[in-house]
Amino acid sequence: MFDLKINGGTIVDGTGAPRFVGDVGIRDGVIVAVGARVEGEARETIDARGLLVVPGFVDIHTHYDGQATWDSLLDPSASHGVTTVVAGNCGVGFAPVRPGDEKRLVEMMEGVEDIPGTALHEGIEWSWETFPQYLDALDRREYSMDVAAFVPHAPIRLYVMGERGERNEAATPEDIEKMAVHVREAIAAGAVGFSTSRSLNHKTLEGELVAGTFAGYDELAGLARAMKAGGGGLFEVVPTGETGDDEAMILGEIDLMAAVSKDTGVEISFLMIQSSGAPELWRKQLEAVARHNADGARLVPQVGGRPGGMLIGLASYHGFMRRPTFKRLAASLSPDALARALREPGNRAAILAEKDDPAEPSEQFAAMTENMAFLFPLMYPLGDPPDYEPTPDRSIAGIAQASGRDPWEVHYDLLASGEWTLGAFTNYAQATQEPLRAMLADPETVIGLSDGGAHVKMICDASLPTYLLTHWARDRERGDLLPLELLVRKQCAATAKAVGLDDRGTIEPGRKADLNVIDFDRLTLHAPRSVDDLPAGGRRILQDATGYVATIVSGVVTRRDDRDTGARPGRLVRIARAAASA
Repeated sequence: MFDLKINGGTIVDGTGAPRFVGDVGIRDGVIVAVGARVEGEARETIDARGLLVVPGFVDIHTHYDGQATWDSLLDPSASHGVTTVVAGNCGVGFAPVRPGDEKRLVEMMEGVEDIPGTALHEGIEWSWETFPQYLDALDRREYSMDVAAFVPHAPIRLYVMGERGERNEAATPEDIEKMAVHVREAIAAGAVGFSTSRSLNHKTLEGELVAGTFAGYDELAGLARAMKAGGGGLFEVVPTGETGDDEAMILGEIDLMAAVSKDTGVEISFLMIQSSGAPELWRKQLEAVARHNADGARLVPQVGGRPGGMLIGLASYHGFMRRPTFKRLAASLSPDALARALREPGNRAAILAEKDDPAEPSEQFAAMTENMAFLFPLMYPLGDPPDYEPTPDRSIAGIAQASGRDPWEVHYDLLASGEWTLGAFTNYAQATQEPLRAMLADPETVIGLSDGGAHVKMICDASLPTYLLTHWARDRERGDLLPLELLVRKQCAATAKAVGLDDRGTIEPGRKADLNVIDFDRLTLHAPRSVDDLPAGGRRILQDATGYVATIVSGVVTRRDDRDTGARPGRLVRIARAAASA
């Protein structure tokens, strides 16, 4: 007797093998039978004839570090077939933490990942000091999906070095050894690896670069060895210059990561993005990776699946957010009332004519308003259904030129209409997704960069798994599609393997019963929407999908017909590894 049986579905099993029609039998949370016809009764049967059956999606780049301490659902990822998330990316997180330093970590997360500090302060109940204790706190909770975590660099540096670490002073050998103890203990407790940020874009709420930004070779290699000594794992890096056009800088970062990898034996995943200022640099990065890997390094570029940057709207950031009249209206009106007020001719004329107020010290993305002339060619009305591969004439600059209007007026009228605008500031330098197609298809890359749970006022890239299926496997018109089998393998087996989760990611006997049953013909990614459901009334962007007939975690249906069932079979996942001898 099976607990659950899925009959007659078109199975894309995550291995990269061709799809086939068959059945899946599940017992005790594990897939026990897969084949053209699986005999036997089941307590529950899902008729999947005409439907797609794929493994649950594994998202290795999220920031649910805080949300996972108060929320069991973990949307927006839960709405997009994700059955495992990995938090603790980009070197930021909430452990270890000395009593009294909680505010510093919240302000770091708020600055780097744009998660409202009010929500974090109200939502997190601090019950830990060390990273293993933080994992214990997550282990006491139940979720709609499984949760795993990297141990982040910045909190360790603050814990060990205090203000010296915060000021990014060079770590001494004694500092490195003390930090190494925390890394070894975290890996031994089940962390999937270690993460660090070297990005010049990652700053605290006060505008200071994140602790660890300028960590030298000795510190990085020392912590990589500590990770290996604890049992191993993935070493994740946000490199310096990741969104810029400085070729020497980014290729130098790849050289540094390759040296750390070759000298320590660890696998390093780093964020790779097509820069608007250097649209062909990604090719040179892939060439450098292939060269270093042939020489003994283990580098894995982590790439996105669609243009990135920002969703621009009244509930997000935009070019008028520092204009006095806009600020006055926004301070007293609901979003709907604000949109109506902006459509009044008097307010429109006043706001368009005004100069910006001075930026507040902690104001996020304040400089955006001063750079709009450069951004208008990269900003596109998103539409419904959303279009993430628009032509240049559909940009704000293109619309303005064709209509004889000022781009500021076009931008204003889009805001006042309530429509979202896609700020395609990365991965769209040539107004085509062809570079992304090449990155996704490259055998060296892994899919990431969803930032689930982060940048909650400006993106909802946690919807990427749905987009991969709808855009890349079915709907794309401005270029070739990608094979469904490749996309499923990349988002399931490849991501799981990257972080050492070898028990999931494929539909095979013995694997964890995490699956999606999808009406592929009906699968739809809807336009974003803004809600105020975070603690303390914090706002965030969600993006709904329809077409998920069932999402299954450990053999339990957690979503049925695009709705949460309330089941919470998900747990903290600890990687069990044998620690290396001293």
